[in-house]
Amino acid sequence: MLLNQLNAAASPLTPEQVQKLQGLVAELNPIQQAWVSGYLAGNANSAALAGGVASAASNVAEAATLTILYGSQTGNAKGVATQLQAQAQARGLAVNLVSMADYKPTALKKEQFISIVVSTYGEGEPPEDAEALYEFLATKKAPKLAGVKIAVLGLGDSSYEFFCQTAKDFEERLVKLGAEVILQRADLDVDYEDHSDAWINGALDAFEPDLKAQQTNSNVVSMPMTAGAASQYNKQNPFAAELVTVQKITGRDSTKDVRHIEISLEDSGIQYQPGDSLGVYFLNDETKVDKVLATLELDGETQVTLGDEALSLRDALIERLELTQSYPGFVEKYAAVTENAELLALVADKAAMREYIEARQTYDVILQNPAKVSAQELVDSLRKVQPRLYSIASSQAEVEDEVHLTLAVVEFDGFGEQHLGGCSGYLGRFAEEGATIKVFTEHNDNFRLPADDNTPVIMIGPGTGIAPFRAFLQEREARDAQGNNWLFFGNPHFTQDFLYQTEIQGYLKSGLLTKIDVAWSRDQAQKVYVQDRIREQGEQLFAWLEQGAHLYICGDASRMAKDVHQALIDVIKAQGGKDDESAEQYLKELRSANRYQKDVY
Repeated sequence: MLLNQLNAAASPLTPEQVQKLQGLVAELNPIQQAWVSGYLAGNANSAALAGGVASAASNVAEAATLTILYGSQTGNAKGVATQLQAQAQARGLAVNLVSMADYKPTALKKEQFISIVVSTYGEGEPPEDAEALYEFLATKKAPKLAGVKIAVLGLGDSSYEFFCQTAKDFEERLVKLGAEVILQRADLDVDYEDHSDAWINGALDAFEPDLKAQQTNSNVVSMPMTAGAASQYNKQNPFAAELVTVQKITGRDSTKDVRHIEISLEDSGIQYQPGDSLGVYFLNDETKVDKVLATLELDGETQVTLGDEALSLRDALIERLELTQSYPGFVEKYAAVTENAELLALVADKAAMREYIEARQTYDVILQNPAKVSAQELVDSLRKVQPRLYSIASSQAEVEDEVHLTLAVVEFDGFGEQHLGGCSGYLGRFAEEGATIKVFTEHNDNFRLPADDNTPVIMIGPGTGIAPFRAFLQEREARDAQGNNWLFFGNPHFTQDFLYQTEIQGYLKSGLLTKIDVAWSRDQAQKVYVQDRIREQGEQLFAWLEQGAHLYICGDASRMAKDVHQALIDVIKAQGGKDDESAEQYLKELRSANRYQKDVY
């Protein structure tokens, strides 16, 4: 039912409220409308659970609502979930879009229609915002879900061993509780955009008959989205920004090449908050692209097609296709096209395949296995390049129409030549100041400063993990926040690797930064890391937590974050008189209260 068709008999709104709602909707674009709809639905769900809505009305809403739960590490799953919500609303379906971090697991027993959109990171682990629900479903407290209809979509990266494992686990656990799968789960790779629309349509086709029947029987009013303004800049529609500054901030003798990057967002209208990320599209190394063309004896001017677009092979390889990150899908397709016996053997041996691609970029696979392939066959074997996400290292309260990054250039020697990361190599070594860079922001509501400026914060960010905390400090200074700020920072050498040293010392002198503990791992015989400093400062750190401090970690997920987590467990045990289980529960409670947040990669 359209807004202008609402009347006193069909709607609980007054005529004045309907008029205000019409005015608001007319000002919002589709993404904003979807967000507002999810916000209102989430409020209604929370109120119902708290007893704030009459039970009869609550039952009507729940019986006819598709609940979309998303768990998102980088924002991709949230984006797909939002598309699912928008398309469901366009069909006139009532939808409740909720982050798993904000969803009360006990509400599951009141659901009838659930769609899960979830990513996987690390070694098959759920994203931060999905952890609590993921763990709850494996406990005895999880309710029986007989009669509940579900559809699950997984996003992942096939270059990792446990591809889309979290989605598989969610589906398995829900089915064990009695839920019915009404659409086959889809496990999508990093180029998911080419396939997610089909899954969304399939899911809605499966859910719609029962949802519509219940909405009709319950007289549920649905308000489809109306046409809005032009869409915001996003992953599908990035902003063409100017690269303003590229500055090396490690010393001449450092083993690391870390760059401070400044990008202009002037005239974009893009707004971001400390804790958000910047997505960056990059160009592949032209010299290596030309080497690929020469090795395969292909003419770079040959026309190829990518979807509905026609362009030259050379342009496609430079601008549109992934040539650095290696992944099994390319090896499989390239092996089939070239009929290469060695590569075909790898396809049959997953362990050998992973060992093979770990040491190689996609460039290497091609250059080491030259063959007669057509330009289109090569293009069809490659996946579209994906933007890289970087933690934003600035606050707009300080830098206004700019966005800053702290970027480590990925480089290694292999097979007799230097290799650079795709985006880090482009931004750090190839792109010149003044170049146009396609960017977009990715909001991260699970990594936010406390709303109360009097709240103390503890920031743990070794290496480039310092990035969001530079933004935090800029923001706290601009807001004249009175809460104490404590930074843990580490890197190999004090003289070579103290990132933003002058700024940090300035914050210490002004009093904005209350306390800093640094760990220089290579400045003495015994290696010292941030987790060692955490244990050394255990008594005071625990006291801060007991006084309400918020705790943040940013950096490497595979080792640092796990080591820091264990150090925190050790501190809580020692200072709080707790055992392992109680210490873990202490951190879980901090996480549930949004007082323990991670931005790890």
